[in-house]
Amino acid sequence: MQILKEIITKDYLNDIKDNYFGDMVKAVVDIDKELLGIDAELHADIEELFIENGSKQENLWGINLYPEEEDFIEFDSLINIRPRQNNKTRGVNDENTRKKIVEVVNKWVK
Repeated sequence: MQILKEIITKDYLNDIKDNYFGDMVKAVVDIDKELLGIDAELHADIEELFIENGSKQENLWGINLYPEEEDFIEFDSLINIRPRQNNKTRGVNDENTRKKIVEVVNKWVK
């Protein structure tokens, strides 16, 4: 589990996908700090790492990365269920938030 400090490739994600699930890597995006955390069994573990490092929970969104897929970002995580932020599903309902997540992922994964 790590918060990225340098850019990675889809090949790197492909190499680590077998650590837990075989076809994907769980990740969390801090849309405020524009950071990406990857590689844990639970999104909540990465979320906790971010919070320990000063991130605010309302800025953290869980995703799954499928490095072998063209559209490799899946917006699905239990940590995304936030009625107080008008997000009542495991997805990411707000289009602007989804766009920001994609921008952050594309910043870190080449």
